[in-house]
Amino acid sequence: MHSSLLGAPVRGFTPFKKHKQGVQARVVLPRAAQPLRLAGVVANAGASGSRNLVRASAAAPAATTAAPASAAAVATTPSNGAAPARSGLVKDAPSFQEAITKLQEYWASVGCAIWLPHNTEVGAGTMNPATFLRVLGPEPWNVAYPEPSIRPDDSRYGDNPNRLQRHTQFQVILKPDPGNAQELYLGSLEALGIDTKSHDVRFVEDNWESPVLGAWGLGWEVWLDGMEVTQFTYFQQAGGRVLDAPAVEITYGLERILMALQGVTNFKDIRYAPGGVTYGEMFYQNEYEMSCYNLDEADVAGQRARFDLYDKEARRLLAKRLPIPAYDHLLKLSHTFNLMDARGAVGVTERAECFAVLRGLAREITGLWVSRREELEHPLGLIPPPAVPSPQRPAPPASAEPRTFVLEVGGEELPPDDVVSAVHQLRERVPALLAKLRLSHGAVHVEGTPRRLAVVVEALAAAQTSEESKVRGPPAKQAFAADGVTPTKALEGFCRKNGVEAGAVFKEADPKGVEYVWAVVKDAGRPAVEVLTDELPALVGGLSFKKSMRWSPGTGAASPAFSRPLRWLLALHGDTVLPFVYGTLQAGATTRVLRNAASPTLPVPSAEAYLPALAAAGISLPGAGRAEAIWRDVTAAAARVGGVVPDSTRGDLLEEVTNLVEAPSVVMGSFSPDFLALPSEVLVMVMRKHQRYFPVFTADGKSLLPHFITVANGPIDPAVVAAGNEAVLRARFEDAAFFYREDLKQPLQDFRPKLSGTTFQKELGSLLAKSDRVEQLVPALAAAVAAAAPAQAAWASPAVLEVAVQAAHLCKADLATSTVTEMTALAGTMGRHYAAKQGLPAAVSEAVFEACLPRQAGDLLPSSPAGVLVAVADRLDSLVGLFAAGCAPSAATDPFALRRAAYGMLQTLVANKVSVSLKAAVAAAAALQPIPVSAQVQSDVLAYLGGRMEQLLGDGGAGAEVVRAALAERGDDPALVAATVEQLKAEWEAGEGGRLRKVMAAFSRPTRIVRGKEVPPASVAVAQELFEGEEERALFAAYSEARAKVTSASTVSEWLAAAEPLLSPIDKFFEKVFVMCEDQAVRANRLALLRDLAALPRGVMDLSQLPGF
Repeated sequence: MHSSLLGAPVRGFTPFKKHKQGVQARVVLPRAAQPLRLAGVVANAGASGSRNLVRASAAAPAATTAAPASAAAVATTPSNGAAPARSGLVKDAPSFQEAITKLQEYWASVGCAIWLPHNTEVGAGTMNPATFLRVLGPEPWNVAYPEPSIRPDDSRYGDNPNRLQRHTQFQVILKPDPGNAQELYLGSLEALGIDTKSHDVRFVEDNWESPVLGAWGLGWEVWLDGMEVTQFTYFQQAGGRVLDAPAVEITYGLERILMALQGVTNFKDIRYAPGGVTYGEMFYQNEYEMSCYNLDEADVAGQRARFDLYDKEARRLLAKRLPIPAYDHLLKLSHTFNLMDARGAVGVTERAECFAVLRGLAREITGLWVSRREELEHPLGLIPPPAVPSPQRPAPPASAEPRTFVLEVGGEELPPDDVVSAVHQLRERVPALLAKLRLSHGAVHVEGTPRRLAVVVEALAAAQTSEESKVRGPPAKQAFAADGVTPTKALEGFCRKNGVEAGAVFKEADPKGVEYVWAVVKDAGRPAVEVLTDELPALVGGLSFKKSMRWSPGTGAASPAFSRPLRWLLALHGDTVLPFVYGTLQAGATTRVLRNAASPTLPVPSAEAYLPALAAAGISLPGAGRAEAIWRDVTAAAARVGGVVPDSTRGDLLEEVTNLVEAPSVVMGSFSPDFLALPSEVLVMVMRKHQRYFPVFTADGKSLLPHFITVANGPIDPAVVAAGNEAVLRARFEDAAFFYREDLKQPLQDFRPKLSGTTFQKELGSLLAKSDRVEQLVPALAAAVAAAAPAQAAWASPAVLEVAVQAAHLCKADLATSTVTEMTALAGTMGRHYAAKQGLPAAVSEAVFEACLPRQAGDLLPSSPAGVLVAVADRLDSLVGLFAAGCAPSAATDPFALRRAAYGMLQTLVANKVSVSLKAAVAAAAALQPIPVSAQVQSDVLAYLGGRMEQLLGDGGAGAEVVRAALAERGDDPALVAATVEQLKAEWEAGEGGRLRKVMAAFSRPTRIVRGKEVPPASVAVAQELFEGEEERALFAAYSEARAKVTSASTVSEWLAAAEPLLSPIDKFFEKVFVMCEDQAVRANRLALLRDLAALPRGVMDLSQLPGF
């Protein structure tokens, strides 16, 4: 789930969201001992009998729930004389209010209480107290309710067909997890008439985190033929408190779902109620007028005053120990913030301050809520601890012959990255485990899909190999009685432990001469099924992920953590089950296949039958084979329409898609050629990033074709799935076209003043002020570049400066456009496009784009002089200004992404081999800041850049010592230090026989002698008349010749070439000359000579940083 600057998703407090296409939906469920049932709850200790919050009834829809309809669709006719709509997903699609009724009936039939919408504005169903407060504590809670959700920033005056400031979510909370939450959810889709056997229903990673609320959860967005219809999350923490029982949250986006079911393309045309009343007739006026208020009329000063008043009232209510009204005021605070944000009146600093208020209140309120429920002795009872299976021993193997071994760890959909990570870990650990257990075996195969991790070991031995080892016992004096023959209890215990007779032990002295008793212990080995049953829990539990979650209530072994909930374990050696226990699961001989299969569970009679059984069920287990099959079918589909798929999609996109499905079905879709009028970057971003589609280009790869390719999971109806994905893409493209058309109504230049409404940083002003500083900094930076090297004089020429200044003036303007507001990753890209549309020179348009580069690791870098100047100036302004404002990054936080800014700036200079003095550049940026920038702050910035430069050079493969040796002398010029590191690295790698090591050995002698001595200052020159021997004169002459050849711009090779002739004179000097002689003047003169000699590397490298100097 995408997050705003507040770090929360669309469904959090509206201030904690970043709007997404259309509306959202999500869900949460409890844990049950039996599938498709919600468990009853146990009353609080001391209460009489049990107290059920929900019915423990089957999850099948009640008789009143409509049976699933056919996937075939019929056309619907929109109201108000609109053109006939496209076909919907289902026949006889429900009206809006009927859909709410069907969902209420369905969830009530499986045990949920029907709750009501809240009576103040909330940004999502999550923030209704029935969710945010009730997920806390040990009480069971299963509810469902519709929730009108208000998001002022999504106001569009009713003009956008897919975006509303007031939309409706349907919220479900299941606490504790019933164990089959996904299956319950799929049943709800059937209740709406959706045939899940024809449609492509997928669970795609989408996590939620709101540091502001101290809340987070892991889960998915649920796709129905490519359309996100639901958010599905396992709550882990709320209000800074780890949940006693993780809760399942399911949030449906009703407008989006009903548009798809009814086949309409505008929210206004949704059939709201029987009789033809439309959504537009019900709510359009509200949408228009509230948009006017949210975007144009809300008084910012008044809203700020209300924010303070609501804050004070919430704190007063906390003091009165009233968490529920305090929470209502927190919601009012949230909505007030959202109004200010929609008006463009909240900058980065004020945002952080508002969030601090909200975060503090949320934690105090949730803490008080939990305390109050404890005081009330938990009226709804307590969730019982989960049942843990009793450990069992495997049956004795029927044969001593090697057999195939299979371990399958199955559960709910793993994120693609976690599939890759877990497979890698198991590929390393399984062979190591088998070796440790002395189990001989054949090939080891480890594969993964979204729902399973599988280990298949060929020809695994039936038992461990025997082992003989020599084991030391107690000292001989303690092993026998005084007669030296009778065993003591110490010896008897040793013998029992190791299974040997007392007569079999022998005495032997250790290296210290102490005599011990010893025994040769023979371990015949245990059956493989026994040792593996003991070891497999640790193997599964040892898997680690970037983010892990709990799904069972309680703590300890019964509530393990994993990437996503585990639902089954299979472990077989041949036909013997290894019944190990992990969490609440016991391994057996049953696997699960596709959810829409005729039999979703499948018995596996033997390990040898496992792979054939999966293949017969349509599961493609090998990841590499799955990827190859997808790529083959994708490219073939593109070829059928005369197109190609870019090779770039064979990387991250193919890997992600491969691990989103386990039974891939390639589906080709099309879109209207009219959309090709949009910038191709917009279309490709929507397809690749938002939808995980493969875009199709013409054979020469230069132009998009009106086709896309998606990969569904399992057997589906290709025509139905293609139509669904086409509708989704159409809606996304229509959104993009809407924003694009709005942007084209004015030139890029006219968006720039709007930047004044967004604060960059409280003390540093708005984004417009920052843009002005960047524009002013460009000429000064160009002058510094020109001064750094004669070959760079052209960088300060009028031709370069005219382009760079014009690009700097516009480089932030596209941040105020609608398209970039919606798709922030297109910043710079759209600036280039709109600049070209405005008729600006191509060099200016390209520099506007390059100003944003690099955007992330591995990205493009600026390459034109104007682009380099603007990109570097922008990042310099941020670094210097924010350091001066006290916003330097710490080890734990970097809210302004200054690490990335510094690294990208240095990358740009190094890649383009642009020399510049960082000290001069920082000083130029400091002079333009609206606040004082002290010499200490400038020094801190330079030190910070030095650290990032060390990281950049280290990332390039150079050793730390080599990097530091170059940085110590040339760190002020990134391009020069990078070149020096490359040269020094090559010389260092030549080894002991190379000239660098020889020069180091020679120069280390004068350096060590002058270190710590009272050496004449550099202003005192060497006096040749004080030389007493030829060795002194020869060394001075050689030094003078070398000094004349060395400059601050010398390469390492040039410096070594100048220094090599000094080696012999240095050796002869130290053989014949005693430096620390009695004559004070002569001694000082010799030290001065060695001082100058030791200083020869200065300006090029610091030899003392290299090992062995």
